[in-house]
This record gives sequence, structure tokens and C-alpha cells, in this order.
Amino acid sequence: MLNIYGLIILIFLLFKYILEIVSRILHIKTIKNKIPKEFKDFYNQKRYKKSQRYTKERVKFSILILSFNLLILLLFWFLGGFAKLNVLIESWQLSFLIKGLLYIGFIYFLLIVLNLPFNFYSTFVIEEKYGFNKTSPKTFALDFIKNLFLSILLSGGVLVIILLMFKYWGQIAWIYVWVSVSLFEIVVMFLSPKFIMPLFNKFKPLQNTKLKKAIFKYAKKINYPLKQIFIMDGSKRSTKSNAFFMGFGKNKKIALYDTLLDKHSISEIIAILGHEIGHYKKKHIFVHLIINILSLGLMFYLFSIFLTKTSFFNAFFVSQPNIYIGIVIFSLLYAPINYIISIITNILFRKFEYQADDFSKKTANYKDMIKALKKLAVNNLSNLYPHPFYVFLNYSHPPVLKRIKNLKNID
Repeated sequence: MLNIYGLIILIFLLFKYILEIVSRILHIKTIKNKIPKEFKDFYNQKRYKKSQRYTKERVKFSILILSFNLLILLLFWFLGGFAKLNVLIESWQLSFLIKGLLYIGFIYFLLIVLNLPFNFYSTFVIEEKYGFNKTSPKTFALDFIKNLFLSILLSGGVLVIILLMFKYWGQIAWIYVWVSVSLFEIVVMFLSPKFIMPLFNKFKPLQNTKLKKAIFKYAKKINYPLKQIFIMDGSKRSTKSNAFFMGFGKNKKIALYDTLLDKHSISEIIAILGHEIGHYKKKHIFVHLIINILSLGLMFYLFSIFLTKTSFFNAFFVSQPNIYIGIVIFSLLYAPINYIISIITNILFRKFEYQADDFSKKTANYKDMIKALKKLAVNNLSNLYPHPFYVFLNYSHPPVLKRIKNLKNID
């Protein structure tokens, strides 16, 4: 029989599942056959119908994944999987650290393997069906191996810190873990553009002299310290487009998907970059980092409290407190808090998107930004009528029609 901790977690898991399913059903039902006036010159009826089918298929597929993952979790939980796995690992004559890494690593690997068929189907069936997929089976396999290697290396490093500090540093360990993991994440952010991202994509200096001059001219105009511009082979995996920034401090670099160059004019690319630079100018990246660090602090503090509660472990049929089991099952107890934090931060991030659009409007040409948004929406077969509840739960960006309305200053 479940105790209070088990009941709270079970109720939340089911409540969240129902919320997500309802929001997705509403999301599908808000799809409208009529092309919005704003998109009359960008969407023809055939492609618009295609975008509707794409949205429905993606949403229905996400419902399947949510249902599968919840079912697997509940089966593993109520069949005593957490305890049985621990009994197996405890039977091996290994150190505490190795046992902890094996326990968490097994569960992580199990989740990856179980979800691998969904990732494969998403890439080679759904994305292929709608003309997005450019990923070869070889690239897919290499991505899987590289991601697994990086997860073992990076997540393994974080786990070593957490396991050792909580085992040997007592009740104040959460403070040291918080500081250490936060610093680790910051270091990874600095190293990622140079050492991690090139493992997956090639970055070549921009050769288009006209575009390059236009970008540097714009960067100088808004006093943005730009050093280099790179083209990333995004077409290696998908036809979808994007642009982003790499690096920090005085070594900032802009990366443009090669697909972006094929579909947008120079002035539109400048407007897109104006939006991205707006995030930097408005300190959004710094705020995002602070929110992550504070969230980590709250999580590790609460973990330190529940780590010693036997009844918390009993809810998962584990008889005694254990640090590495605690890490896994605490993630389920922390899920309601994390879910609420994600909803609040998404509200904030949607506001940031409007602010970044406003910066682009003031420093570039807002008409070009509107054109770029429309082209991106059409190219990505975006749902132009997302349900407000689905947006509330899941969107970190405002719907495209609202962004266009904001850029036009329509009340």
C-alpha cells in the first residue's frame, strides 16, 4: 500500500498526464481550415492542409510517447523495479561510487533504449513524410553514439560530484553540490561551441561577402562585439532553418544554418539576427542562467531533506535510504515543482521573445522580421492557431500571429 509520498507522486503523475493529453486534444481541435489573412501570400491551400496534417500527426505521436513512458514508469515502480535493481547491484562487490553510477546509468540507458524506436519513427517516418528529414541512417546512429558518450562523460561527472559530496559532507553537502554543479554547467556552456557542437555539425566561415559585410555593418551599428560568422550544415539533418550565437565575452560568434541562406534575403537574415542579439542586449541569456542556478539550488536543498526520510524510500518499496536510489526517485517527487517552474519560466520567456522582436524592430526593418517569421512558419509547417492552454503549458515562444501583431503594434 502506498504511503503519503507515493500517493502525492502518483496523483501528480496522473494529473500532469491528463493536463497534457487535454491540452493536446484542444491543440488539434483549434486547427482552422481558413488561411489567416497574414499568410495569404505565403501559404497556398495545398501546403496549408499539409501543415494541418503535420500538426495532427506530431501531436498524436506525442500522446503515444507520453502514454508509453507513463506506463513504463508505473510498471517499473509497482513491480518493485527500483528495489530489485538495487538488490542486484548491491550483490556485486563494488565501491559505493561505482554502484551508484551503475544504478543510475542502467535506468538512464533503459529509458534511451525504450525511446529509441520513437526517435527513429519520428525521424524516418514522420519527418520524412513531410519533407523535413535529411538524416541518413549512418548520421542517426553516429548521433546516438555521440550523445550516449557525452551523457556518460558529462552526466557521469555531475553524478560523481553529487554522490561523493552527499555521502561524505553531511547536511550542508547540498550547498557544495549546488555551487559545483552550477560551475560545471557554466564551464560546459563556454566549452560547448568549441568542443561539443563540432562533434555533430561542421562550422565553416561565411563566404558570402555581401551578407558578411551587411552583418558586420549591423553589428557595428548596434555596438555588438562580433568576431566571426559561421555557416552550420543544418541541412545534414533537416530542411528546417535557424540561427544562433556561440561563445561569450569578446569572442562571440554567429552561426547560421545553411538552410537559412537559401530561403531568406539578406535584410531578413539581418532582422532575424537583430532578434537574437536583442536577447543578448536585454540580458535574457543571463536571466535564464540565473533561473537555472536558483532552480538547482532549490532542487538540491529539497533533496538533502528527503534523502534521510525512510518513508520516502518506502513509497518505492525500498527499505532503507540510499543516495543513488534517492537521486532517481526524488526526480519524481520534484517533478510537480519543476513543472510549475517550467510553466512560469515559459511565461517569462514568451515576454522575452516580444522584447527581442521589439529590439529587432527598432534596429532593423520590422517588415523584414515579419517576412522572416512567416517564411519560417511556412517552411516548418507550424500550427498558426495553437490553443491558448497548450501554449500556456508548452510554448517558450509566442504564437507567430501574436508576434506579427506585436511587431505591427496592433492593439
